[in-house]
Amino acid sequence: MNTYKNPIIVALDVSNKDKAFKLFDDLGQNAGALKIGLEMFIRFGPDIVKNAVERGAKIMLDLKLHDIPNTVQRAAANVSMLGADLLTIHTTGGIEMMRAARRGVDGAKEKSGVRGPKLLGVTVLTSISEDVLKSELGVDKSVQEQVVALALQAKEAGLDGVVASPKEIKSIREACGKDFLIVTPGIRPAGSSADDQKRVCTPEQAIEDGADYLVIGRPILNAENPQKRLKEIVESIIH
Repeated sequence: MNTYKNPIIVALDVSNKDKAFKLFDDLGQNAGALKIGLEMFIRFGPDIVKNAVERGAKIMLDLKLHDIPNTVQRAAANVSMLGADLLTIHTTGGIEMMRAARRGVDGAKEKSGVRGPKLLGVTVLTSISEDVLKSELGVDKSVQEQVVALALQAKEAGLDGVVASPKEIKSIREACGKDFLIVTPGIRPAGSSADDQKRVCTPEQAIEDGADYLVIGRPILNAENPQKRLKEIVESIIH
């Protein structure tokens, strides 16, 4: 279950290094973690993760690794050296790929003594609707059925948890147990735009349903005072 001071992971989707550094300093001590995704990682490279960690921030590295098992194993081992706390991989790469990621992290721990990140399997992206899942991706299951099936495979493969929308939290918790981490994007505080995400809910509802971590980006970053907005959201769900 959640071991951080609060469950909010702030998604830092920025391409300006000075702005990134300021966000590390302004939000790093007040968030459960900061999420570095493809935009920042491709723009600045692995050093951006090291910089954030050196500034005292906990990091979710959202790379969504998806490749042949050997490649994913080596990539996960290399990520373990950066100091990130959480790393994402795609569950649709299959159980053997997920097991390879586990071997990569565990091998780095054994060889180099690093702590290594917890591994999170991305299930069905929050931008994917029921219609897209069936008509474009050819999946006959409902979104909820597909997410739970992928979560169970992630658990079988030895992953620490999954990333899934708020709509599937209860089903995953029932299927995978209380110690399986659930990280939930698609969180929109009351009054916020849903943007490009299809399956959303409020922070309060997601926590009540059993999420461990909530990923929130634009509603915090676009606020006039991001620090204040983050604090307000944390206070709304932690009593």
